[in-house]
Amino acid sequence: MVSNPVHGLPFLPGSSFRDSTKTAFHRSQTLGYRNGYAVVRRPTVGVGGARLPVNQLSQTKLDELANRAPALTYGQPKQAPPAEFIPAHVAFDKKVLKFDAYFQEDVPMSTEEHYRIRQVNIYYYLEDDSMSVMEPVVENSGIPQGKLIKRQRLAKNDQGDHYHWKDLNRGINITIYGKTFHLVDCDRFTQVFLESQGIELNPPERMALDPYTELRKQPLRKYVTPSDFDQLKQFLTFDKQVLRFYAIWDDTDSMFGECRNYIIHYYLMDDTVEIREVHERNDGRDPFPLLMNRQRMPKVLVENAKNFPQCVLEISDQEVLEWYTAKDFIVGKPLTILGRTFFIYDCDPFTRQYYKEKFGISDLPRIDVSKKEPPPVKQELPPYNGYGQIEDSAQNCFVLIPKAPKKDVMKMLMDDSKDSPIPEDKDRRFVFSYFLASEMISIFEPPVRNSGIIGGKYLGRTKVIKPSSSMENPIYYGPTDFFIGAVIEVFGHRFVILDTDDYVLKYMESNAAQYSPEALLSIQNRVRKHEAPAPELENKQTTDPGEQELEALIDTIQKQLKPHPCKDNIREAFQIYDQEASGFVDKEMFFKVCDSLNLPVDDSLIKELIRMCSHGEGKINYYNFVRAFSNGRG
Repeated sequence: MVSNPVHGLPFLPGSSFRDSTKTAFHRSQTLGYRNGYAVVRRPTVGVGGARLPVNQLSQTKLDELANRAPALTYGQPKQAPPAEFIPAHVAFDKKVLKFDAYFQEDVPMSTEEHYRIRQVNIYYYLEDDSMSVMEPVVENSGIPQGKLIKRQRLAKNDQGDHYHWKDLNRGINITIYGKTFHLVDCDRFTQVFLESQGIELNPPERMALDPYTELRKQPLRKYVTPSDFDQLKQFLTFDKQVLRFYAIWDDTDSMFGECRNYIIHYYLMDDTVEIREVHERNDGRDPFPLLMNRQRMPKVLVENAKNFPQCVLEISDQEVLEWYTAKDFIVGKPLTILGRTFFIYDCDPFTRQYYKEKFGISDLPRIDVSKKEPPPVKQELPPYNGYGQIEDSAQNCFVLIPKAPKKDVMKMLMDDSKDSPIPEDKDRRFVFSYFLASEMISIFEPPVRNSGIIGGKYLGRTKVIKPSSSMENPIYYGPTDFFIGAVIEVFGHRFVILDTDDYVLKYMESNAAQYSPEALLSIQNRVRKHEAPAPELENKQTTDPGEQELEALIDTIQKQLKPHPCKDNIREAFQIYDQEASGFVDKEMFFKVCDSLNLPVDDSLIKELIRMCSHGEGKINYYNFVRAFSNGRG
């Protein structure tokens, strides 16, 4: 009978009592999470919080008790089943024994070798006890190489036995199809496998070498570097440092020879020399940049190397006693390279600094190698033979096919105008215009009726050279050369200035320091003349020459200029500003009206008309001006 664990009473109805101290009757949690994974844990307390007895046995002991066979109850256990069978092709799959071997082959048809040693690799496949023989391929050997014996089981004797891995060892001979192979060594896997099977391996041997192959091998070159010279140090110290020299090659002594310029580069890093050509524009030569490629240049050859074929073979140290170095390149000294003698006449600043620090040479001045051209040979004409003119005979000495001598047209025009002046030119009048902005001169001749001379533009805008200057150093006419009484010579024709307009007078007064006393005196005389009272005309009916010129100019303008579209409104436009009906308007107002009506005031004829219509200072007679733009004379 089970008793009450709390009170010691039998666990029977009516004998059990409820513990009033227990308030929680839930089951303990058996599931939980650890590091994000669900785990099962054993409950330690029961319903009501009563502590449960915990099994203290480890998992190992529990597994042992679970797997223990109850011998007392069920008798002796059954015998365990045998281990699983693994066939050889599975157990030894991809497991191969490798041996290094060689065999000797006779060479009966050669005088250089009697036998040949051929090195091979023997493979033994454990999965099926097959073997293969492979010979490494040697390039350009001329012998069929590669797989000598394909994979198969190889017979060991006449009884039909085959080779087994127990028959293989280092230092033994095996015969395969009549060829005897000597095994000298094996790989690490083969050694471990055979030793694990209880086979004692012989010590490894050296592989035999073919005597003919060894004979053909080139001996290794031995580079002996002097103890006091290090090429690597020279390369690292003088890398990208180049000496530049300017030289000439004078070949003028030979036929069609010339003097050519070159640039010589000396590379300090490896003592090599490069010669570059200097091309000029339109020199007629192909643009090859180099005369000699970068290379070491021999200075002194050995005696038996003078006939060495340098054009097809490279020169080595055996043929050269001395090479060119930096100390052989000195400004002002000739240098012979490849049969050409170069004269060094200059170098760059870096080269000068290097020679000063390395060799203590501080004086390397530039040498002038330019050749002065000989003076041209003066052609002397032979003595005159008396036939024809001298100029005609001289043409035979200048060209093969003589031509008539050319005439100096300018000299003819200038001398003709000086020697034989035309009397009618004395009465001709011209208007000079000097443009201050461009220093140009234009000449206009007002037309005169019944004069026989067509007026108009006599000379367009151009610069005029003074007769006292030369064509090499021309001196042009300036504003100070124009004053009343001055003589202006234009292309052999002399002009005397008689009068000027008011603007010229104002300009000369404002710039009096630039003019000569003679020019200033001409201004004073002109002002005095105009201020004096005009003498009364005895015969008022006599026609004024100025009126004739004005009428001729108006006729010319009416013939040459097109009719103005506003010709009827021109007079009315000026009358608006002429309230006194005097026929005169201010010059400033006059040009404003012309500008509003688009009148061509820049034309040379119109300029002359404005000058002739000017009256006093700042007044213009617009009656005569308007007549030039009307059909009739109003």
